[in-house]
Order: sequence, then structure tokens, then C-alpha cells
Amino acid sequence: MVANWKKLYDLPGDRKVHSAPVPSLGGLGIFVGFMLGVLLFTNAQDVFSVFQYFIACFIVIFFFGIKDDILMLSPMKKFMGQMAVVAILMFKANMLITNMYGFLNITYIDPAVSYLLTGFTILVVMNAYNLIDGVDGLAGSLSVITCLSFGTFFLLSNDVFYALLGYSFAASLMAFLIYNYSPARIFMGDTGAMLAGAVNAILVIRFIETGEQSQILPILTTPAIGFGILMIPLLDTLRVFAIRILHGRSPFSPDRNHVHHLMLDRGYSHRK
Repeated sequence: MVANWKKLYDLPGDRKVHSAPVPSLGGLGIFVGFMLGVLLFTNAQDVFSVFQYFIACFIVIFFFGIKDDILMLSPMKKFMGQMAVVAILMFKANMLITNMYGFLNITYIDPAVSYLLTGFTILVVMNAYNLIDGVDGLAGSLSVITCLSFGTFFLLSNDVFYALLGYSFAASLMAFLIYNYSPARIFMGDTGAMLAGAVNAILVIRFIETGEQSQILPILTTPAIGFGILMIPLLDTLRVFAIRILHGRSPFSPDRNHVHHLMLDRGYSHRK
């Protein structure tokens, strides 16, 4: 209603796959639904030391995302917002990848490398969901699958808070997808896409760090499995970034090289 009232639309263009203006503030509803689920069902006293920093990250994403959806932020300003999220997660919430558990024959990681790897992981995952949000229902559906996958593991491992994060975000997305499947009546925008990336980055880092140590459901080589769960958005993002860099362009510059663009150009529809 707000988007229609204020005429806050995502307009058709050369890189867009829709032919009519579509409201782009779906991320607002996703954010509100997610926050309500987490705040209502979390025992904040048990996890307050990390919970407050997650909330801070989600609020940063919300304000940068909403401004980008309405006024179009420059890539540099958007990157600064993402770096603020990275800094909060690493230096305040202590979300770090410290061990690869034998993946690529690597075990414990030097602290400096740990910060670099973790920061790179968060940035790539955040941008992955933002960049694949080009087809009706794609980013939302993939994020539902990944959040449910991580959430189920954490639930079976009795890691209730992170299970709640995964399930709450998946539930919020499922409500949004009712209006986002083709033909979409609303888009998640950068607010929803970056929020999806941040939530999945938190879940995959927690999965990598605790999967093998779980007393109830230990999993070997958690980095490989975590990458596998996020494979579709990660591979597409890394492939597109590599192509742009090889052509002497910024990895954040727009184009039509994503897998969903290539499939649409070959005659596939949104539903296919």
C-alpha cells in the first residue's frame, strides 16, 4: 500500500525482466515479519551477548536497503553499509571462521586469515542473494530452502536460537512469496535481498564452526556442506564477479550475465 501510494516502483529497463512498474518495498514486510518472529520467541537473556549485535546488523541493512530501494544508493555507499555489517558481525558478535576441518586439507586458520576469509564470506553471501534477485520468486525460494536446511540442523543439534533465526526468516519469506511468484505483485528489493544474505551468512558461519562439534548430530567437512547448501547463489555470483573483473570492470557493475538472464534470453519463462 505504501509503495503504491508513494509510487515507489521498480521501473522496467534494459536489464530488467519485468515489463510494468512493480512495487519494490517487499523487504519492509520481510524485515517486520522476521523481527517479530525472532523477538517474540527468543529468550534474549540466554543469547543477549550476540543477539543485540545481530539486531544491530539487521537494522543497518534495513536503513541502507530502504534508502537504496527508494533513492538508489551508489555502489560505494552500499558497500560501506555492508562493511558496517561485516565489522559488527566479526568484531562484536565474534562470528569468525576459525577452522576448515580438513576441507582443502586446511584445519586451523591464522587469525589474520580468519578475519579476511570471514569478511569475504559475509560480503559474497550478502551480494549473492542481492544479485540473483532478478526472476520472480528466485531469491526468496532459494533463501527459504537454505534457511530451512540450516534451521533444521540447528534444531536437531539443540542450537535453538540459530534454528529460530532460520525458521523465522523462512516463514517471513514464505508469506512474501505469495505475492512474489510470477507474475510478481511486489519485489523484495535490496532490503529483502541483503537481509536474506546476512541471515544466511550468519547461519553458514555458525554451521561451519559448530557442525563437527555437535554432540547430537556431528557433521564432517562442514565448510564443503555449507558451500553446497549455498551453491547456486554463490557460484553464480563468483562467476559473474570473475567475468566483470576479467573485462576490467568493477565486480559490482550491472550487466545481464547472471544465469537467470541467460535462461530468459534462451526463451525460458519466470515459472520455468
